[in-house]
Amino acid sequence: MNIGFHTDAFNSSYWDFEKCLQWAERNGVHYIECGLIDGVSWIHGLGYQPHVALYEDPALLRKKMAGYGVEFSQVDAAYPLSGRDGPSRGLPYVLKSIPWAKLAGCPRIATTDGLHKPEGLTDREAMEQMRRIYGQIIEVAEAHEITINVEVHGYFTTNPECMAEMLEYCDSPFLRMNMDTGNTFIAGQDPVPFCERFKEKVSHVHVKDVSESLAAAARGEQTGIAVSYCAIGDGVNADNIRGCIEILRDAGFDGVLGMECEGQGGPLIEKSLAWLRRQLQELGIEEGTR
Repeated sequence: MNIGFHTDAFNSSYWDFEKCLQWAERNGVHYIECGLIDGVSWIHGLGYQPHVALYEDPALLRKKMAGYGVEFSQVDAAYPLSGRDGPSRGLPYVLKSIPWAKLAGCPRIATTDGLHKPEGLTDREAMEQMRRIYGQIIEVAEAHEITINVEVHGYFTTNPECMAEMLEYCDSPFLRMNMDTGNTFIAGQDPVPFCERFKEKVSHVHVKDVSESLAAAARGEQTGIAVSYCAIGDGVNADNIRGCIEILRDAGFDGVLGMECEGQGGPLIEKSLAWLRRQLQELGIEEGTR
C-alpha cells in the first residue's frame, strides 16, 4: 500500500500547493490529493490555499510534481451531486475535471453527495438524479480512463444501502468507492463492516480519526467532517482504522491510504504519518515507493 495525504491538512496554515509538495518530499510521501478550483479565488491567487485551479496547466504541474517525487493519487471534485444544483453546478465541474486529471497524470477523481437531506427533493428523486449524473460522468471517464470514486461523505453515501445502489448506477470498472474511515464513524456507522461490505469496490482511502470530544458531540448527528483535529491514532477511531487496513490487505488492495487530518503546519500530520507507517509495519504491509 502507499501513503498519501490530502492538502486540506494545511488549509489552516495557509500554505500553497508547492509548499505541500515540499513537505511531501521531506517526509518521503509520494502521493498527494488536493481540491480542484473551478475559477479564480483571491485566497488561492495570493498563495494562501493548498489546492490547484483548473486554469493551471496540468502538464506543467505534473512536471513540477515529478521534480519533488510526488504524483496525484486523486483530485477532489466533490461538489454535492444530490442537491437541486447538482446537474447545473456539480456535473459540469466533474466533467471539466476529467480531461484535466488525465493530462495531470491523475488516475482518480473524488465525487460525492451533500452532507444533508436535499431541500426540495425526495430521497428517491435525489437518488435518481444522481443516477443520471453519474451516467453522464462515467461515459466521459471511460473515454479518458479515469476512475470516478464515490466518496463516503454525505447523507446518502454514509448509508450503506444507498451506497450499494450508487455503485450499481453504471456497469463500469471506472465507478468505484473512496472509503472514508472518519465519515463512516461520525455518521454513526461502524467503519469495519462498512469497509468489509465494499472492499472489492474500494480504489482509494481517506484515513481519518475522530477525537473523543468530537465523537461525543457529533456522532450520529453529522455525516461528514473535513479533517480530524487530532493526530491519526490518537482518537477513538484508531482501532477501526487498523481494522479497515487489515480488511483491505486481505482483499489485495494496493492503492493509496490518504491521510486527512489537521496538519498544524507539520507536527500533527507528521505524528499521524508515523502512526500509519507503524500500522503497516505491524500488519506486514510493505509501503510502496511509487
